[in-house]
Amino acid sequence: MKSKVIIDTNGLMIPGQFGIDIFSELEQLGFYSYIVPSASVKELERIIATGRGKNRSAAKIAISLLERCTIIDKNGYADNIIIEMAINMDAAVLTNDAELKKRLCSKGVTNVYLRDRTRLSI
Repeated sequence: MKSKVIIDTNGLMIPGQFGIDIFSELEQLGFYSYIVPSASVKELERIIATGRGKNRSAAKIAISLLERCTIIDKNGYADNIIIEMAINMDAAVLTNDAELKKRLCSKGVTNVYLRDRTRLSI
């Protein structure tokens, strides 16, 4: 089982949007190392700066969770960076982005996602 997981922007926003503790869920699935590309951090900062309501508060919660993650300095288009990192680091990816999920599957990358809005699943 891969113990590393890369968490994309919307993965980090799950706790604020659905009240789910992604870290305890990820641990139950066997993931203990959490990686976030700096491109996702920039996306969260943009959401806080320009967003409204629920998205903005979810992004603020997401930023507060970053202290539990390793941030890798990679700039560019976040989805491309995440795919490249997942392949190079042999890591899974936590995302709910349908397009990114398709691209990850085509590359054989393990995908962790929100199921039934209540828990994470592989």
